[in-house]
Amino acid sequence: MAEGRDGLAEAVPHDMLAVCYHGPATGLRVVRRSRPEPGAGEVLLRVNACGVCRTDLHLVDGDLPNSKLPVIPGHEIVGTVAACGEGVAQFAEGERVGVPWLGRTCGRCRYCRRGAENLCDAAGFTGYTLDGGYAEYAVADARYCFRLPERYDDQHAAPLLCAGLIGYRAYAMAGDAHRVGIYGFGAAAHIIAQVARHEGREIYAFTRPGDDAAQQFARSLGAVWAGASIDVPPQPLDAALLFAPVGALVPEALRAVDKGGTVICAGIHMSAIPQFPYQLLWHERTVRSVANLTRADGDAFMALASRYPIQTRTVSYPLADAERAISDLRDGKLQGAAVLIPGAPSVR
Repeated sequence: MAEGRDGLAEAVPHDMLAVCYHGPATGLRVVRRSRPEPGAGEVLLRVNACGVCRTDLHLVDGDLPNSKLPVIPGHEIVGTVAACGEGVAQFAEGERVGVPWLGRTCGRCRYCRRGAENLCDAAGFTGYTLDGGYAEYAVADARYCFRLPERYDDQHAAPLLCAGLIGYRAYAMAGDAHRVGIYGFGAAAHIIAQVARHEGREIYAFTRPGDDAAQQFARSLGAVWAGASIDVPPQPLDAALLFAPVGALVPEALRAVDKGGTVICAGIHMSAIPQFPYQLLWHERTVRSVANLTRADGDAFMALASRYPIQTRTVSYPLADAERAISDLRDGKLQGAAVLIPGAPSVR
């Protein structure tokens, strides 16, 4: 590990606090463990903030198979480069960078060669198959890190790295849709609604029945209409983005979209989609999913986040309170995104 500006590398401790997932039987554990060393092409980051994503909830609840065990969750990492591994030229010690879900790809398979690295069979995913950011330090492949717009502080930049990026990929799949429905008004939805508003589109927000607070939140961000997921919007939609992992919403969204409309399922996990009549799909409606992201998605979205003043609503938690943050997300207590802050004192 080379010494950087102001001797930063010399001040890096040899161990760190981390939150590890050992499997569904034991859940999350707060531990002290050795700090990772950056390998060739990697950066060591002092984690400043790490967002809590619904994918983390699916991991902890045992919905996602084949994870690394034990694994440090977290893939919305905002950190300061503490050291650079051999061959890293694009970042320097002391720079702020972001680390997303896509942690590495092979670069050789047919998907990578055609620009669909999000589908790479040998991909590594931050906080799932690679250790993530629920820790004081993390390592990441420098090629998959992003510079972050300066207008956002660490806490408010963190949700951009998954809620923003995956939300953007789903939003981009909607093409030039003018009337866009959003099902599940949480972290991703509240970011993409603002992008859509800045681009002159109409947002129709769908929440759980009776969730008046979420509907008011959506209206405050520019939604022209907000109602329950079972309601019929006042106008047929051109596209519907499903951020809620509820399969029963697929036929509801198909009922809401106009002829030729698209229903886009944006989650990594979803409950079973119930049987529905072909009539809902007819007239060239389509249903498609979002899988991961590409670095091109990241570049495009960060450019938008630099251009538009996106207000990310966050709730901060000390790193040691990761279990509480996950529980609040599971229970629907959050408007916006939960963010873990290493070094903050626990409230317990």
